Amino acid sequence: MNQDTICALATANGIGAIGIIRVSGEQAIEICEKCFDGKALTQQKSHTVHYGFIKDGDEVIDEVMVSIFLAPKSFTTENSVEISFHGSPHIGKRILEVLIKNGARMAKAGEFTMRAFMNGRIDLSQAESIADLIASENEASRKVALQQLKGGISQEISVLRNDLLNFVSLIELELDFAEEDVEFADRTALVQLLQKIESKLKSLIDSFQYGNAIKSGVAVAIIGKPNAGKSTLLNALLKEERAIVSDIAGTTRDTIEEVLHIKGNAFRLIDTAGLRETEDAIEAIGVVKAKEKVAQADVLVYLIDVATSDLKDDLAMLQELAREDLKIIICLTKIDEVEQAEQKAEAIAKTLQSEIPSHELLQISAKENIHLQDLKDELSTYVEHLKSESNVVITNQRHYESLQKSIDAVYKVKEAITHQISTELLAYELRNALEHLGEISGEFTNDEVLGNIFSKFCIGK
Repeated sequence: MNQDTICALATANGIGAIGIIRVSGEQAIEICEKCFDGKALTQQKSHTVHYGFIKDGDEVIDEVMVSIFLAPKSFTTENSVEISFHGSPHIGKRILEVLIKNGARMAKAGEFTMRAFMNGRIDLSQAESIADLIASENEASRKVALQQLKGGISQEISVLRNDLLNFVSLIELELDFAEEDVEFADRTALVQLLQKIESKLKSLIDSFQYGNAIKSGVAVAIIGKPNAGKSTLLNALLKEERAIVSDIAGTTRDTIEEVLHIKGNAFRLIDTAGLRETEDAIEAIGVVKAKEKVAQADVLVYLIDVATSDLKDDLAMLQELAREDLKIIICLTKIDEVEQAEQKAEAIAKTLQSEIPSHELLQISAKENIHLQDLKDELSTYVEHLKSESNVVITNQRHYESLQKSIDAVYKVKEAITHQISTELLAYELRNALEHLGEISGEFTNDEVLGNIFSKFCIGK
């Protein structure tokens, strides 16, 4: 199928100023020339743009600009053409129909990028970073995806693999001279290398939590008793009336999710139903959902009305929801509405400090926008603390799993050396370590994995 010439719309569906159709394959230029009224495309130089018309027989479909890219100097390394047309979905459809009539076929999801990978222009991690770059919704995710597109993780892994490959070669050589009982690979030097690889793999694995926060956004659950000010806070942070605000307890019955960008990072704010015992069946479902959202959240913003005199229910709920990997920010709310708010806040703070040891405490008024910047700063600090020492950040679940398998294989090799097992078994464990490292760049993979990766791409990329 790689011999086929493929075509697809490369721009988003819908009406726009222009649309672009991409064509790639050995016959790409010849096929486009059949329906192009202008210069002879097969006689033009690479990286040139030509004005003309796309025609279906004698019928003119549209006035276009056609860009020529000759192999191997194209994204796919194949002959490629890009047709810029007036951005009508109907015109795009007609042009695709003419291209298919003349010998092309519609591309599958991710097929252009897959050809770039199969033809050696990019490795698998770079291919995945293209999808991440297209899907990036904030500055931090854009930067990380771009760095991986430049081969950041591939370079890190390549150095480790090359060092390990040298030892594998020596171990394999020992197998050829097994009868002579000789050692070509210095076991002490191998252990030192394994420790170096282990340290680097740990650093990359540790970066995944930060990378996942950048890529998917930090899940922030806004929780508290009814009328604690959750919806008011959500609206104030978003600077729009996203949630209904009412003095009636239980107004919010379902979760509301919106994205807030702070210093280039995305935070998925989740406004939830007020936590209380209720006989209202719908509200009760909302309370269950609220607890489920906290279980999935990275950060819990728990609101307590500063006028509250009885903290029994709040303390019980905080203790129920707390877990080691959950950052807790407690906000004492409505400080603008209560007399002697500061003294009451101090009393609440003392109780919280003794009962909930690990938390940040803020005093805010969402209604008057008091100290909301402190809350934003706390959220930003959370992301900053996730950063690891690694220059490369792992954002991809597949990469993370391959790294975990790699470090497990390294542990087994170290154990094999410690127990002085046979050279054959040592070689086997070393090959496993090499294979798992190679899975990231695509040096070791299978059709099922490739199909799963590229099926998630959009058509035309």
